[in-house]
Amino acid sequence: MNPLTGPESRQNLLWLSVSLGFLALLWLLTPVLTPFVAAFVLGYVLNPGVDWLHGRGLPRVLAVLLAMLSVFVLVTALALIVLPILAEELPVLRERLPALLSRIDAAFGPTLRQLGIGGRLDFMALQKAIAAKLAAGDGSATALLNWLRIGGSALITWVGTLFLIPIVLFYLLLDWHGVIQRVSETVPRRWSALVADMTVETDALLAQYLRGQLLVMFLLAAYYSTALTIAGFDVALPVGMVTGLLVFIPYVGFGLGLALAFIAAVLQFDGWNGITAVAIIYGLGQFLESFLLTPRLVGERIGLHPLVVIFALLAFGQLFGFVGVLLALPASAILSVAFGRLRRHYLNSRFYNQA
Repeated sequence: MNPLTGPESRQNLLWLSVSLGFLALLWLLTPVLTPFVAAFVLGYVLNPGVDWLHGRGLPRVLAVLLAMLSVFVLVTALALIVLPILAEELPVLRERLPALLSRIDAAFGPTLRQLGIGGRLDFMALQKAIAAKLAAGDGSATALLNWLRIGGSALITWVGTLFLIPIVLFYLLLDWHGVIQRVSETVPRRWSALVADMTVETDALLAQYLRGQLLVMFLLAAYYSTALTIAGFDVALPVGMVTGLLVFIPYVGFGLGLALAFIAAVLQFDGWNGITAVAIIYGLGQFLESFLLTPRLVGERIGLHPLVVIFALLAFGQLFGFVGVLLALPASAILSVAFGRLRRHYLNSRFYNQA
């Protein structure tokens, strides 16, 4: 009997095709997987606490609700730090923005005009120009409406995602061990011991990743709070804490903290000192996070070289967007376990050792 056309080979080919088809389907559904991926990540973090509460006699459904309530309280606390700052400073910023634009024009306008680039910056004129374009009916209004429609659709998508995450998280935590068991049962029996061993190793790496990420968050929160305090910012502590604690969400924590610090600089300082201080503090903070803290404290804890960490962030972001950046390091930890096993198998193979 031909080994390539025997029953076992046909079975292997069938299930390989099914697996590839399933992976292709997941690839096509990447845009709608965000709430499920986010819920699974949160579930992985919260499940040990849920198990601990359940082991102390608390019904699992109450343990799940208590764990989710803790996350809600943390998110609410961060919102209560940020929203009052925005509510207080944005109206004042709107009033002082024309003066800021005038300072920018005074500083850079003459040089730009000598080069034949641009004219005088005027906030009120800019508003009038936009209104005139809309009133002219030359297509600008239609373009603006199209932009609002696209932006509104994106906003609805994000709101729907945020609404689905707690629902998915609740049911996932409620039956966490059952879900993991059903997934493990799909592994072919010949590979079950190997997969179980790799799962234990991966779980240990992810625990190291979480501890490293928490350390990066607290160090950055301390850095931004201290640096902004030294620079003389009145809102140094809340802005620094928000920037550091939200660093686990790529770009969001840094971007939000930068925006808040910029607003504070415009409102509190009359010259360029505040804006210059923000640029230096946040530029140095981004350098520390990207090239020192995350590669050293997170990458080394999960056994990844700093260059591999930087490449993983860029590669997963290119392939999967925001969700890819969020999952880059945990996914790299999982892949490092698989590649480590593959490397050991290769070094022990006849292909490698045969002279």
